[in-house]
Amino acid sequence: MTLIDKVILGVDPGTVVMGYSIIHIVNGEIKPITLDVLKFNSKLDHYTRLASIFNELSKVVELYKPDEMALEAPFFGKNVQSMLKLGRAQGVCMATALSKQIPVFEYSPRLIKKSIVGNGNASKEQVSSMLQAMYPGVEHKYLDASDALAVAICHHHQNSGLPSPKHGTGKKSTTKGKSAGWSTFIQQNPERLK
Repeated sequence: MTLIDKVILGVDPGTVVMGYSIIHIVNGEIKPITLDVLKFNSKLDHYTRLASIFNELSKVVELYKPDEMALEAPFFGKNVQSMLKLGRAQGVCMATALSKQIPVFEYSPRLIKKSIVGNGNASKEQVSSMLQAMYPGVEHKYLDASDALAVAICHHHQNSGLPSPKHGTGKKSTTKGKSAGWSTFIQQNPERLK
């Protein structure tokens, strides 16, 4: 049996607040090391903030020496300028990792939410609550930080060669297509809680 020992950096890109997390995988077990945010001055011009993203994320990479980086992929919104700015921030995050020969992986917001909550349409608050239930004591006041943790965990599930945690029993819901709620999900998925 091969022992797996890997450090994953999860990033929820942003140009004002960027979430990041570090998880350590030992023999398939996820051990959250840290989750936090990097804040950038919104009054600075966009290019100065991009340079700050590179510099601050480089410090995180130097400190934790991740083996892989996982990012939340771009999403399509109505505000084209916001999408362009976010895309540039994501590109800088990729460049930060690639400049250190760290492989980069992207995941859609929907896949990330589904890997944690079992529902690709879950809210950021639901993702954060589930992560707190899965890893008691691991919490942060910024949803960007918990989103970054979700990205890292999603990456592990997608690349571990193991099936992702079960989300439900496979039985049809009696609530006409809607989720029966947190209590039902937790009852059907006790292995998700620690």
